[in-house]
Amino acid sequence: MVDKVKLAKQFIEAIPHARELGMALTEITEGSATITMPYDEKLIGDPKTKVIHGGAVSALMDTCCGAAVMSHPSAPGGTATIDLRIDYMRAATPGQSITTKATCHHITRNVAFVRAVATDEDTDRPVATASGAFTVEKRF
Repeated sequence: MVDKVKLAKQFIEAIPHARELGMALTEITEGSATITMPYDEKLIGDPKTKVIHGGAVSALMDTCCGAAVMSHPSAPGGTATIDLRIDYMRAATPGQSITTKATCHHITRNVAFVRAVATDEDTDRPVATASGAFTVEKRF
């Protein structure tokens, strides 16, 4: 039997951009994942405000959603993003890490559906939310 949690961890560790962005898988269970990305000046999108670029937040959310799909008991293996909608609610606070928690809430034979929330230290006010559809690798 495949250890899906181990597989998802290996998946994240193998992604070059995840390593470059400093992403760390902090929690993973069957169908959900949490990944934290530390604040880093190389990720600043606006030098005046020192806010992290939205592309880095997007990459964090996409990676976390993929990990949630891979760890779901009904998902047989790898995945890829079909569609990901991200709603940016506010700028992340400069100097603070961003954490995303994603949950795979439904899987069909071909598609997994995921929701995610990204926050900084103010966990009551999301930085962004996401909903997406991801491929489900077919069993052979």
